[in-house]
Amino acid sequence: MPGSQLKRLKASLREKGVIGPQLSKKQKKRNAQDGKATNNRRLQKAAELEGIREEFNPFDLKHNVRGPKFQVTSNRPTTNATKGRPSEAKSLGEERRRQTLLVELNRRHKVGGILDRRFGENDPHMTPEEKMRERFVREKQSHKKGSLFDLEDDEPIEGLTHLGKSLSFDAPDLADDFEEEDLSAGSDAAGSDNEHRSSKRMRPFDPEAEDRDQIEGQPERKKTKQEVMKEVIAKSKFYKAERQAAKEADEDLRDELDMELPVLQDLLFNRKKVSGASGINGIESISAGKERMERDYDMRLRQLAQDRRAQPTDRTKTDEEKAQEGSEKLKQLEEKRLRRMRGEEASDSEEEDDDIDPQPDMEPTNGPALFTETPEDDFGLGKGIKTRPTATELGFDDEDDFLIEDNLIASDSDLEPVESDASSDEEESNADDDDEFTKGLLNEEETQNPVFSSRLMGSTISTETKEDPNGLPYTFPCPQSVGEFVETMQGIPIEHLPTVVQRIRALYHPKLDSNNKSKLANFAVVLIRYLTHLSNLAKLPPFSVLESLIRHTHSLAKSFPIEIANEFRSQLEDFGRSRPLSPNLGDLVILTAVGSIFPTSDHFHQVATPASLLIARNLEKVPKKLTDYAQGAYLSTLALQYQQVSKRYVPEVMNFCLNTLCALAPEKAKENPGYFPIHEPASGIRLINAQSVRVRKLSPADCVKGDISDEEAVTTKLAILASTTQLLDEAAELFNGKSAFFETFEPARNVLAHLATKPCRVKLPATLIDQVEKLRSKLDRMLQLARMARRPLELHHHKPLAIKTAIPKFEDTFDPHKHYDPDRDRAGLAKLKAEHKKERKGAMRELRKDANFMAREQLRIKKAKDAAYDKKYKRLVAEIQGEEGREANAYEREKQMRKRAAKR
Repeated sequence: MPGSQLKRLKASLREKGVIGPQLSKKQKKRNAQDGKATNNRRLQKAAELEGIREEFNPFDLKHNVRGPKFQVTSNRPTTNATKGRPSEAKSLGEERRRQTLLVELNRRHKVGGILDRRFGENDPHMTPEEKMRERFVREKQSHKKGSLFDLEDDEPIEGLTHLGKSLSFDAPDLADDFEEEDLSAGSDAAGSDNEHRSSKRMRPFDPEAEDRDQIEGQPERKKTKQEVMKEVIAKSKFYKAERQAAKEADEDLRDELDMELPVLQDLLFNRKKVSGASGINGIESISAGKERMERDYDMRLRQLAQDRRAQPTDRTKTDEEKAQEGSEKLKQLEEKRLRRMRGEEASDSEEEDDDIDPQPDMEPTNGPALFTETPEDDFGLGKGIKTRPTATELGFDDEDDFLIEDNLIASDSDLEPVESDASSDEEESNADDDDEFTKGLLNEEETQNPVFSSRLMGSTISTETKEDPNGLPYTFPCPQSVGEFVETMQGIPIEHLPTVVQRIRALYHPKLDSNNKSKLANFAVVLIRYLTHLSNLAKLPPFSVLESLIRHTHSLAKSFPIEIANEFRSQLEDFGRSRPLSPNLGDLVILTAVGSIFPTSDHFHQVATPASLLIARNLEKVPKKLTDYAQGAYLSTLALQYQQVSKRYVPEVMNFCLNTLCALAPEKAKENPGYFPIHEPASGIRLINAQSVRVRKLSPADCVKGDISDEEAVTTKLAILASTTQLLDEAAELFNGKSAFFETFEPARNVLAHLATKPCRVKLPATLIDQVEKLRSKLDRMLQLARMARRPLELHHHKPLAIKTAIPKFEDTFDPHKHYDPDRDRAGLAKLKAEHKKERKGAMRELRKDANFMAREQLRIKKAKDAAYDKKYKRLVAEIQGEEGREANAYEREKQMRKRAAKR
């Protein structure tokens, strides 16, 4: 039979060393030397006592009712039968609810409270004496502050101030200039009573007059409240009278001006007074003047009624907002360009933005195809070129510094189109905006010239025509045909052609005259035709001049897109019909201008697409002469430039380049280098004996030269060969990443390998051989990367279908607490449901515990109230009973006394 609880407790304390024989002095000294501190011993003793308490309190642990589990269905070790400490968890939960839920329960249905704002009350670092001293100091400081208008205060008042300045009349800036004589001088007609009343009202309050009666040598007497108020009222009346006098003076002055108004009107409208000798003429002149005044009044009233009201303007935007708008605008234009490049249809929102009236799509059967703008066409030029940002808006000073990308020439833009009518912005523009268009067209000397200044200010007064230091006139007529432009340029060096165009554009700007718009539109068309005329001259002009004309055309295309587009289409149509396979230099310049002005990345464009087709048609022809190869190299360069953004593959360029390399090679290849059409070159085309010739660049003159010497032919062949090699390099960079890159450029590598063979190397210069070797090694690397990136074709990978079977599936490591559902979605759903169920049960358990706690607290409060009520009730009953008993006893005593008295 086990021992009693007390015996077990003593045995446990003895085993833990809590009680037992005391340590001797030697043992204590040894423990001190060994470093066993008393504090550690105390902590160890407390931990042992805590363990003993837990051991002797079996009800504080949660035990499994059915006993420990055995390893029957699981390989996991059996867990301890005791789980959790319900008493501790319950006490912790109870304490937490007392701190949170009980506080809310006590504050329910209660509003307000006391907020302790005492200084230092919640500061544990301050002693009570310091708190009281600090509170005393704060109280004295708060009472020391007095009001500025406190009349009972002994301290002198500093006076009223406004914005840091004194309002006293003693200040030098506010000297009182009031004089009674000024007021009395204007009211001579008033009666004596009014004079007396006004003088009494105007008399200022003199505080020194009352102080004169004071005895000298005595201290100043303090004014009473009544005296102070009288002084304030007197000053108020004085200031009011002063304002009234100023108002009357203003009214008198206004009456005088009204009387002199007719004379002022006559001066304004240049009317001459007619002095009539007779009274009848005077009356007639007065009546005529009245009629004329009424007629002028009615006319000006109509003008005011017809005047346009001022429109509210938007606030000035910051630089960040302007930059953000510019960025968003460019992003929208780029998105539209990408849609046009992919050939996608315009969205409904874009179609709603178009304000162009639908026109029938009619193409002329004869004559040049004109550009027509229709709402169904997503690639029109009516809005895109008009609304392009100008160079001035982008921060350039010169109108012709066209650093804008060609791809931003959106054919359909959401910006506001440039109106030909005078807009409100033009009406509200100031003098600085009038010459804004001359910033990029004229230099400083030309802008200050009186010829330009008079024209720009709208003056029609003729000025004497002068010339600049170069002998170039400042004014020119606006040519309306190529012949007129040729006559204008007679006697002027071709280098000054850009200056002439600039001055014509400045002199005939649309802002100066309503007719200038049509003149400048015709001048833009003439400029394109003159560009072709210059290119076809026997003496070729400098290419910088042609480039400047292209830039001017580019600038004019923003204002006159339809006219310029129609003219370009006419030039392309003439080129395609009259000389489809023999272009001249003018045709090549026109194709160059098309690539600089219009967006060549569009999937379909009414100007750029026909130009691309003409380039491809000329590259397909079989070259017969050396000029054909030079023209093909130039057209190939244009074709690659057209595809810089869209990166569409142009097979004609690759075929021409490979054919040119094979035709100009010193030796014919023994084997076919690739799958492309090879044309046998004409006699004398192959390059021979060029190992010592210097390689130069191709020039536009090489495209039209007919009879040339043998030395020039060799240099031209070398230039064509070098240019073709560079074209292959650019094409490899452009078409890199295409799926058919390997098949496209494998023939190019074979052709370059043929040029690098010994029979060809000995007849070519070293610089060209180095260029060929570098391009060959580059193509080898690119082809190897393309081969590695390519995946072979293969069938679709399908998941193998499992054969349905009825054999049960056994799990070696089966766990009953886990779910073995093959459907992952269903397993995940079941897991979520289990978690939701667990959380719901936990929430409901907590809510039940909260409800029980509130019920217990309410019951405790009710019991406390009932106990207090019962105690009070019993106390009152006891008091009443005591009083009744005392009265009853007194009654009995009185009764007995009366009986005794009766017996006596």
